[in-house]
Amino acid sequence: MNYLFSFDGLLWLTVASLLLIFLQRSLHREIQAFILILSRRPNFTQVAFALIFLPGVFLHELSHFLTAKILGVQTGKFSLIPQAQPNGKLRLGYVETASGGFIRDALIGAAPLVTGSLLVAYAAIYLLRLLPLWDLIRLAEWNGLWAELAAVPKAPDFWLWFYLTFTISSTMMPSSSDRHAWRPLGLLAVALLGIAILVGAGPWMLENLAGPFNSFLRALALIFSLSGALHIVLILPFLLLHKLLAKVTGVDIG
Repeated sequence: MNYLFSFDGLLWLTVASLLLIFLQRSLHREIQAFILILSRRPNFTQVAFALIFLPGVFLHELSHFLTAKILGVQTGKFSLIPQAQPNGKLRLGYVETASGGFIRDALIGAAPLVTGSLLVAYAAIYLLRLLPLWDLIRLAEWNGLWAELAAVPKAPDFWLWFYLTFTISSTMMPSSSDRHAWRPLGLLAVALLGIAILVGAGPWMLENLAGPFNSFLRALALIFSLSGALHIVLILPFLLLHKLLAKVTGVDIG
């Protein structure tokens, strides 16, 4: 068996995650530009933007907080009040946590991604019923795709779950501060992997672990792809609203 092709999940996850990050930033920029042109008030824009994403921000920070508590790491302030940063970015919320060592810090930092991915997967697959769309796209069944698309909004409480899934998927990615402990943990994982290969465990790992690990990466890539699809659906309307409002008012935000 050729194991060189058994990690296609890593490729798909890389592509899906980069695309999701790009779509998130683009959509956030369009939403803020639209609100700012409409209101002409930066403070109002920050508050309105924060309110739109409040469910996702709350889950993000709550995930940090609860994971820290479970791991026995001391916590401090918990805030959902938006704050402009010196670098021009907007911080929507934060939880203060003490350092518990790089392993616990890495787990705390990754918590929003784990909880967000699980909730997005549940909502997208079981509540919004988006998985058949993915299968139809993969099989190039375009006639069936349009019929399935028309049926999606008929799901119970569709707009509520669409909104919650969007806000959660749009805020679940770890920030730079969340990722500060990932490098040492990654180096440790690479070192342990190297030791395992040196002692002769490489073939066993490829035979028994490569398949499940690749399936996990594929599943995560699918979650990111579904999240990206939700952002694509919303980018065009906000882009058009932004450009239309800029043309009407003569004011635009770069």
